[in-house]
Amino acid sequence: MEQLKTIGRELAMGSQGGFGQSKEFLDLIKSIGETRSKNEEDRIVLREIETLKTRLANPNTPKFKLKEYLIRLLYVEMLGHDASFGYIYAVKMTHDENLLFKRTGYLAVTLFLNEDHDLIILIVNTIQKDLRSDNYLVVCAALNAVCRLINEETIPAVLPQVVELLGHQKEAVRKKAVMALHRFYQRAPGSVSHLISNFRKRLSDSDPGVMGATLCPLFDLITTDVNAYKDLVISFVNILKQVVERRLPKSFDYRQMPAPFIQIKLLKILGLLGNGDKKTSEHMYTIVGDIMRKIDSTSNIGNAVLYECICCISSIHPNPKLLEAAADAISKFLKSDSHNMKYLGIDALGRLTKISPEIAEQHQLAVIDCLEDPDDTLKRKTFELLYKMTKSSNVEVIVNRMIDYMININDNHYKTEIASRCVELAEQFAPSNQWFIQTMNKVFEHAGDLVNAKVAHNLMRLIAEGFGEDDDTADSQLRSSAVESYLHIIGEPKLPSAFLQVICWVLGEYGTADGKYSASYISGRLCDVAEAHSTDDIVKAYAVTALGKIYSFEIAAGRKAEVLPECESLIEELLASHSTDLQQRAYEVQAIVGIDAHAVENIMPMDASCEDIEIDKSLSFLDGYIQQAIEKGAQPYVPESERSGMSNISNFKSQEQHESLTHSLRFEAYELPKPSMAPHVPPVLASSTELVPVPDPYNHTEVHYSATPMPSVSNAGSSELKLRLDGVQKKWGRPSYSSPASSTSNNDAPKIQNGTTQRDSVGSANSKARDVSYESRKPQVGISPEKQKLAASLFGGASKSDRRQSSSSQKVPKNNSHSADKSHVEKTATSDTVAIKTSQPPQDLLDLGEPTGTSIPPSLDPFTQLEGLLDLTQDPTTLNTWWR
Repeated sequence: MEQLKTIGRELAMGSQGGFGQSKEFLDLIKSIGETRSKNEEDRIVLREIETLKTRLANPNTPKFKLKEYLIRLLYVEMLGHDASFGYIYAVKMTHDENLLFKRTGYLAVTLFLNEDHDLIILIVNTIQKDLRSDNYLVVCAALNAVCRLINEETIPAVLPQVVELLGHQKEAVRKKAVMALHRFYQRAPGSVSHLISNFRKRLSDSDPGVMGATLCPLFDLITTDVNAYKDLVISFVNILKQVVERRLPKSFDYRQMPAPFIQIKLLKILGLLGNGDKKTSEHMYTIVGDIMRKIDSTSNIGNAVLYECICCISSIHPNPKLLEAAADAISKFLKSDSHNMKYLGIDALGRLTKISPEIAEQHQLAVIDCLEDPDDTLKRKTFELLYKMTKSSNVEVIVNRMIDYMININDNHYKTEIASRCVELAEQFAPSNQWFIQTMNKVFEHAGDLVNAKVAHNLMRLIAEGFGEDDDTADSQLRSSAVESYLHIIGEPKLPSAFLQVICWVLGEYGTADGKYSASYISGRLCDVAEAHSTDDIVKAYAVTALGKIYSFEIAAGRKAEVLPECESLIEELLASHSTDLQQRAYEVQAIVGIDAHAVENIMPMDASCEDIEIDKSLSFLDGYIQQAIEKGAQPYVPESERSGMSNISNFKSQEQHESLTHSLRFEAYELPKPSMAPHVPPVLASSTELVPVPDPYNHTEVHYSATPMPSVSNAGSSELKLRLDGVQKKWGRPSYSSPASSTSNNDAPKIQNGTTQRDSVGSANSKARDVSYESRKPQVGISPEKQKLAASLFGGASKSDRRQSSSSQKVPKNNSHSADKSHVEKTATSDTVAIKTSQPPQDLLDLGEPTGTSIPPSLDPFTQLEGLLDLTQDPTTLNTWWR
């Protein structure tokens, strides 16, 4: 807000300098700048809005006054108020022949409107006319509007004229034409794909400004397809050489630096072109080295160019001399007292570490100083560097530092990022599974609600699979240590839900495995968890399932399952829960307690979380039961796509969705009415009061009609005299069902396929590093023992370390395909159930629309249908088999 007021004061001073603004406008800006509260400012602006509405509506307002009112409207809109009532006046001012008024109008519309505004169509014709103007200032104003307002649909209207302006005699026009084409490429690449060669031509323009503007679209094009522009490497190098040798006009210098922004853009382009290409990179070595030698590092713009040189060196094929020069430049950055320079040094060091890891060891104490700096931004950048430098020898120190920092920050966004990095580093470089579990416990304890759900599943899988070797003792020790740590943590307040789910699962699977803790003790702690988190249904579900596992393991071992009173009351409470999932789990636990040991061993086998489970997706084991039910008279299952009534319902839903999406005026012609086609409707009789035989919908005996006015009934038992209601739309009551044949024309119901995701194992080889510490190369004075110890932990030790593979690939995993199949079956069944429930829209009892002209099948008697569905003579076991 203070910046806006400053802009207003500067505008007022400019007005006093000769722009011809009135004293009223200057007083407005002054009064807004002197306000002490937002409410006072709003009152002044709202009063100004009412004044402008009145004055703009006056048809006799002079043009110079209208120009001032538009500037005042800009100021009102800058302050966050609505000035849309004056947009049309800005559009009208773009039509003025006076250059000052026209440029004011273009300025206003580019700030008021966006490319999708409805008023854009009113200025396209004006832009086309101004692009053909003889006054290059008018052309420049129109090109400015083109860059801001022309959208994908209106690009073809101005594209030929913009291309023609690339050859304009004025360099300002050529430059803005290049910028307009770049904007077109950003909005719709296909619209200018045939004009890419124009950018190559403008690269050799006689004016450096046009050449510099061409670098921007070329950078985007090279980013998309590097190989297509390899032939321009020598041209870019020659241009950069001319810039460094100060062959450009003095007007392009900034702080005595020759065209620094052109240098930065060219270095970015060369970094893209030389990435992974030794032959191409060899053309760049000389010019990049010259820039680094001649650069003036005492100014910010010089440091910016120097930083871009380091980025280019880290991107192209490595060169030892350039890497050494980059390391020296990084040393200057890190030794600076400015936090900005240190930030550049840390970022550049992270780029070079990928190529030469030993460079980081040269600056280890400087990195430690940045890690302890009070500047939070610099500290975060240092953690990014340490993340890139992590290996098996220093992972414990780095991850512990990151966790300590994560605990002390309140920014949830960055805390999520730190937690994800800790998990990733622990999975890749963990020295042992015990350390991995302890690290995951800390991450879950302090950021459990922020980490990905897959992390919890990976932790449970690691505990279940163990070390992946045949060492059962080590696996048992791993699980026992996990149980002990979780029993110690379970009493902590405010544990995240994801962490509690892991705790309940581990205690249910391995809480009594080693015999150290009794089933009563473990079940009591699980009940405490469920009672302490009574509002979290997921945690309660995990706790109840864990209780069922503990009881089943006790019964399978030949011992009696002792259900504690608090556990019994918990199960009874969940039996009446509103959640069907909790009810089902409680009933399962109740049933497990009452069955024998042999059945329990088959239902809940010990340590079988990683065993294969064969899943019959076709449910073939029900074939005999279904066949028996059909023989007793049950109706066979009818697929959803073939059920009666689905045609009308799907048409109704599609029409309702179409109407909800179209709320704008439509200009297409109405469709011609379709003739009524009723294949089974009898011929029209002479009198509307005559009766014709109508076949019974439940009797399929064929009825023959004669051409006589009174048809003879061929079968009195199968037809009766009724009013002919075919083709008459039913207005009230339940909508009639269409024939099954008509429903076959509907689109099939959408099928949802749930795939399973697998986490790819991550692995990469670290470079060989030197074992010589920083102190042995360059003695330091006054270094504390703590810093020396920390530096030795981060940078010391063997540098050549193999990346530890992720937890999913570091072991010999047991086949877990059953979990994916089970998830797929459950999700598919759920989605089918939801689709059946939601497929029929609610009836519209007030639908008094006209008939659509299509044939309406005869209405059915709902009571007859109800009698057919509730046939009491049917076997009760077959009543519910129709849905299978």
